[in-house]
Amino acid sequence: MFDKILIANRGEIALRVIRAAREMGIKSVAVHSTADADAMHVRMADESVCIGPPSSINSYLSIPAIISACEITGAQAIHPGYGFLSENANFVQIVEDHGLTFIGPTAQHIRTMGDKITAKDTMKELGVPCVPGSDGGVPDLETAQKIGADIGYPVIIKATAGGGGKGMKVANTAADMEMAFRTARAEGKSNFGNDEVYIEKYLTTPRHIEIQVFGDGKGKAVHLGERDCSLQRRHQKVFEEAPGPSISPEERAKIGKICADAVANINYIGAGTIEFLYENGEFFFIEMNTRLQVEHPVTEAIFGVDLVREQIRVAEGLPMSFSQDDLTINGHAIEVRINAEKLPNFAPCPGRITQYHAPGGLGVRMDSALYDGYSIPPYYDSLIGKLIVHGRDRNEAIARLSRALGELIVDGVDTTVPLFHALLAEADVQSGNYNIHWLERWLDDNLAS
Repeated sequence: MFDKILIANRGEIALRVIRAAREMGIKSVAVHSTADADAMHVRMADESVCIGPPSSINSYLSIPAIISACEITGAQAIHPGYGFLSENANFVQIVEDHGLTFIGPTAQHIRTMGDKITAKDTMKELGVPCVPGSDGGVPDLETAQKIGADIGYPVIIKATAGGGGKGMKVANTAADMEMAFRTARAEGKSNFGNDEVYIEKYLTTPRHIEIQVFGDGKGKAVHLGERDCSLQRRHQKVFEEAPGPSISPEERAKIGKICADAVANINYIGAGTIEFLYENGEFFFIEMNTRLQVEHPVTEAIFGVDLVREQIRVAEGLPMSFSQDDLTINGHAIEVRINAEKLPNFAPCPGRITQYHAPGGLGVRMDSALYDGYSIPPYYDSLIGKLIVHGRDRNEAIARLSRALGELIVDGVDTTVPLFHALLAEADVQSGNYNIHWLERWLDDNLAS
């Protein structure tokens, strides 16, 4: 068993891992930039190491600094959280080359799923349903136009190395193809150093459904149902729930087994998420995230499991502590991502927290690194908290979320809390009648600048 692990991350996810480690009797090491010297994850860990100046490239993305911190403290394993180096195959290889354990999948799995074309080809071979589109990268505009004509418009052009909505452009008609193709390639090149793109059929009213999977690395895997993450702004999720309000038990069992069998067949280890677009009763694979997801708490809530604890266990070589038959859904859970941003433009709003009070009560969980007097630095993501609620059913979860949002106090900076108060008043949100385009349209109608 590990005696000590290092968390190569910051903020609420670093706290999340520290808490799981402490419950397991494992010491934790926090790393931090100079800007995060007073951060809560630094205060909560058993040890801490400063690894560089504020910029991520010189601190949280500095592989030599993180490896050195392990050597200095004697940490035996590294948990990457999400973001930063969590899906960097080169980092995983270096960790292993130094005799350390990476708490997550192998470098090869990360590499395979990190390239959108390779991931899609792999999933096709494993029997996972995929969106109609190009077979691999599209080399030129002429080929793109032919594919568009073959599969029918609208289509979406995506950078193969893309993510976070970058390098993605929609061509609604053949006349739109040239501009969309060239723009997607340019964004791929500027953001990821790779201008290769591929093309898929663009679904007009899909939901974003993701299946949580977990493998032991030895050919056994389970699924933990689905999460509906359809309420998105600029391809960034803001509201996530489990189970999905549009998914039947039969559909869940069928797609869940397909996903669990797929990751078992490749000996996948640890937590992973297979993401789909879902429309008219059909699932279409879009990507696999080879890490813990921001929204993992809603899955934990309805299944009563600790996914971080399980990640650590299988990284130690232990078997999974549950089987598929042990996993039964209990109730409904919702998570909202609270950002330090000023509405209506969602401009980042760093600054000093003058007062903070977390909501509580039955079925309420607040994952946050905030405290009174904390200064949110301007160098990192604007996510400052995740409010998760669990109820016996969806209606109770919504009522609990509304109550918890009313209790939450974050003074000193603007946040996105007013957005969620407004969304919960909408009939479509109350009924679960929305798709991935709903929030963008609602924002245009209700929060125009």
